Amino acid sequence: MSTAKRPTKEITLLGRSYVIACDSGQEVQLERAARYLDRAMHGIHAQSSVLGNERIAIMAALNITHELLEALDEHRAGEANLSRLNERLERALAGTRKPTDA
Repeated sequence: MSTAKRPTKEITLLGRSYVIACDSGQEVQLERAARYLDRAMHGIHAQSSVLGNERIAIMAALNITHELLEALDEHRAGEANLSRLNERLERALAGTRKPTDA
């Protein structure tokens, strides 16, 4: 049984430091995610400075989740549009192909 500890990375959210376990090679992605979350939290905090950090974090998580779901919906719609276009092109090409002599 391995007792090796996972590497950690320090991030800052709303001026408070947190040490987060992070797989090797994932540090840049973690820093990017932390910066994005920190900006979202600061935006919420600026709108209402009376909210606690936990509430700010929950609101930021909900906003980011909403953004993610909208992006996924747009991506799926784009894939569906490409699929329909591909089907139309295949039908159009099938109508212009000459049968081969056997």
